[in-house]
Amino acid sequence: MSKVAKLHDDEVEIDAQLVARLLAEQFPQWSGAPIEVVTASGTDNVTFRVGEDLAVRLPRTPGTQGQVEKDLAWLPKLAPHLPLAVPEPLALGEPSADYPFTWGVYRWLEGEPFDLDQLADPNATARDLAEFIRCLQTVDTTDAPVPPDNPFSRGTPLAPRDAMFREALDQLRDEFDVELVLAAWEASLAADTYTGPPRWVHGDLMSGNILVANGNLSAVIDFATAWAADPAADVLAAWWIFEGDSRRAFREALEVDSTTWARARGWALSASMIAIPYYRTRRPDPNPGEHPFITDLLNDFTAEG
Repeated sequence: MSKVAKLHDDEVEIDAQLVARLLAEQFPQWSGAPIEVVTASGTDNVTFRVGEDLAVRLPRTPGTQGQVEKDLAWLPKLAPHLPLAVPEPLALGEPSADYPFTWGVYRWLEGEPFDLDQLADPNATARDLAEFIRCLQTVDTTDAPVPPDNPFSRGTPLAPRDAMFREALDQLRDEFDVELVLAAWEASLAADTYTGPPRWVHGDLMSGNILVANGNLSAVIDFATAWAADPAADVLAAWWIFEGDSRRAFREALEVDSTTWARARGWALSASMIAIPYYRTRRPDPNPGEHPFITDLLNDFTAEG
């Protein structure tokens, strides 16, 4: 079987045969079932569907290991408070002779990655996701994990990302309106102060982490960046997955103030701009300068004056 395509320089070799060996060695009760890679696997983990009922997730790199342990500790505490299904970790796999990290077995969650065009009612869906975020924010943060001290940790200040952002923009200056991009970025930097209490955030509400079934939200997955932080981290979904009326419905339902909105927009903009040069040779985007998400975000900034 072919290897899973690598996205990072320090990524290990992963394929379905490896999953079969790991299950046979450590969880023989779950071995022997068909194994299929999930094409929508993220940048931190590779997910495989095992039979009808299970999923196996393997970290790609040394820096992304440890999520299963976090899921086992916190998802059972978060799940009862949330209106949508979340991953249910079943077992922690150990490193082996041919795979160096811990890994996880989960119950399979039905649904397809979020697609705005497939929703029965996009505005109602926006309100449903806002309700999920509100419920998550009400969960007690005592002893909750906090963001790592690095500029990639969502829910933290934007200022430590400034140099990376400007470096990426310099590489892309022939593909974007540099003056407009900098104006949007600097407006977000000016709003970059959160003085409220940390709240639980998911931190990565992108289309691949939000599942839809029968035209409605069914589950939210991948809680690797869930921790107590600035709630602006989950407002990024306004641009990542919504547009137009549904974006307005999301903002109104979540009651987002202007400074939180600006911080979230800065995170959404910088996450995309910094990623384009990094992934260009790993997962090429044929028209990065015409990326509809960035264009839409900049238009939104312009419309606000």
